[in-house]
Amino acid sequence: MSTNLCLTVNESWRPLGVDNSSGLTNTPGDYPLLYQVISVIIGVVIFLVGMLGNILVIVVVCRTKCMLTPTNCYLLSLSVADCLVLLSATLPSIPEPFFHTGEWPWGRVTCSLLVFLQYLGVQASSLSITMFTIERYIAVCHPMKAQRMCTVQRAKRIIIAIWIFTTLYCAPWLGLTAVVPNPRTGVSQCVHRLERGKYLAYYLTDLIAFYIVPLLVSGVLYVLIARILFINTIPRSKSQEQQCAKDRCRIKTSTSSSRKQVVRMLIVIFGVFAILWMPYRVMVVYNSFASVKYRDPWFLLFCRIMVYINSAINPILYNAMSVKFRRAFQNILCCAVGKLNHGSDAYTEYTTDQKRGAARLNKRAGGMEKSYLLMPPNKQGKNLSMESITLTESDGGKVAI
Repeated sequence: MSTNLCLTVNESWRPLGVDNSSGLTNTPGDYPLLYQVISVIIGVVIFLVGMLGNILVIVVVCRTKCMLTPTNCYLLSLSVADCLVLLSATLPSIPEPFFHTGEWPWGRVTCSLLVFLQYLGVQASSLSITMFTIERYIAVCHPMKAQRMCTVQRAKRIIIAIWIFTTLYCAPWLGLTAVVPNPRTGVSQCVHRLERGKYLAYYLTDLIAFYIVPLLVSGVLYVLIARILFINTIPRSKSQEQQCAKDRCRIKTSTSSSRKQVVRMLIVIFGVFAILWMPYRVMVVYNSFASVKYRDPWFLLFCRIMVYINSAINPILYNAMSVKFRRAFQNILCCAVGKLNHGSDAYTEYTTDQKRGAARLNKRAGGMEKSYLLMPPNKQGKNLSMESITLTESDGGKVAI
């Protein structure tokens, strides 16, 4: 039950480290044209949208001071993990339907590295989702502890621990793959070194530790969060309501609304993770134990697309459900567009402003100005000060301003 994501494999050929539990016997060249076109188009769209969105999340959290919160640190970790999945699984799968011989042209190192990165991205994303759920549970249900436990520095240490642990956990895959010649065609192919049955214990551990347990833990914690945040309300008497100042009540209401918005977004992320991974997980469990494997290539393509969408959809959810993320995205994009127009706009803005300033100075000097010197903007695009302008009078003298 591997989490490897390139599912176009047969019993003897397992490109990019895919386990045989998927059960597909077709080689890439056997796929019809419609399959090839759909697979490539969807793969390209998911890859481009996912990479752009996740990189934007990373830039927003790193460059926007107000966005650097414990929860957003975990979302940044999730975006890095999703980028790994997109680069190591989605991108290599795009040309795969057109490899008629199934040849692996990129060498043994790339074979091992891509399998390792696939596992690393999937496991790190699962743990990141679990940890931001725990962080939100502490913040909402234990606010006194949250002041000490839910800090950015603590989140950074936990994220470092997540990546160290998952790197060590996935490291064996660097030695469990090989590039060997296919006995039927003679071409070099990226395969597992051992038979599928010898990986079964590892796959079961992987399924339980990085899918079932995170789902159970997150599900229980979100129920507890919902009881506090959405269900339980503290009744107030009329006298208490009168004693509560309007500004203070407004602040509490705003804080509660903001918390609910964040929790709703995280619940959706958790739900999307559970739903999009489920078809693939169910399929590999079934094929690992069934005497007759399920081999439909279209269903396998569907499973693969669901997994890839999981790595690309989160930035879209942030933009749709979080006002802060949406504003931060807009600011970053506006800055990027502004830099593109900076070179042409800077000089125009500079000359307009300085001409007005020179005209005012000319008026003060009694109208004796014949000409003035305008300097271009500096490298930073900032206007030079008025001290750099020299007005030339009609009698040849200079007035330094």
